[in-house]
Amino acid sequence: MGSGSLLLNVQKYTNEPGTVNYFGQELNTSTYNLARMNMFLHKVDVSNQHLHNADTLDADWPTEEPTNFDGVLMNPPYSAKWSGEKGFLDDPRFSMYGVLPPKSKADFAFLLHGYYHLKDSGVMAIVLPHGVLFRGGAEGKIRKALLENGAIDTVIGLPANIFFNTSIPTTVIILKKNRESKDVLFIDASNDFKKAKNQNILEEKHIEKILETYAKRENVDKYAQVASYDDIIENDYNLNIPRYVDTFEEEEPISLAEVAKELKETRAKIEESDKALAEMAQELTASTEESQKELDAFMELLGYKSNDGGERHE
Repeated sequence: MGSGSLLLNVQKYTNEPGTVNYFGQELNTSTYNLARMNMFLHKVDVSNQHLHNADTLDADWPTEEPTNFDGVLMNPPYSAKWSGEKGFLDDPRFSMYGVLPPKSKADFAFLLHGYYHLKDSGVMAIVLPHGVLFRGGAEGKIRKALLENGAIDTVIGLPANIFFNTSIPTTVIILKKNRESKDVLFIDASNDFKKAKNQNILEEKHIEKILETYAKRENVDKYAQVASYDDIIENDYNLNIPRYVDTFEEEEPISLAEVAKELKETRAKIEESDKALAEMAQELTASTEESQKELDAFMELLGYKSNDGGERHE
């Protein structure tokens, strides 16, 4: 849950913010208290706040409260460690996948936790590092199972350095349940940002472009591609965005004649500069025998003799 800022963004996209109930869980006590304060500052009624100071993965969600939601928004700590004990294979959040996310990387543990608590009609969005799109092992098996079930709806590549806590590029994965299709929309928004002093900024126009592309779900040259399930199988369930969205820009053909002409002109300018430098050096006089030797050596480097009036020898 963090400080609750991501949850509170829901207010921007609803006509009745007072009817929204916020559910969140945060392990760090200080951050949990910050989230509670954030809720009050945004005038969220206490009856609409359902926040818990607890371990999301080890403790799951309290069973005495609603356990499935219309929308799930997550920005968990990237590639964090978790216990990953074998007993979790009996946990309904993970049991259907047959394997557990690795103990060294809890990314898919957070994803599966959120997806389990999503209503059949709901939408989930989670921000994660790009590694979840292509890493193998247990993560590859989980990713394959999700794709086989049509759970992954959209993959959005974001620019690097847009978050305060990390400079790495991240991806937003959007998941749904009971989809009729298994295709996946890929959006490469990694190059759309405003460069600021300390970090990159997603401006409103960049966000609108992503939202419009997501809503239309159409191919956009060098920006978005709807990949069929067959395409995904062909790529061995690897969701690395460049496999589906080609952003390569062809360079203009180079004229060898123009290159040769520029080289000739550059060589002529260099020779002219060398000659001018040598002429200036000819006017120099050495006060000692040692400095004269250094001057002679310098002139030889330029291809001139220091004692023949600046004549160049080939």
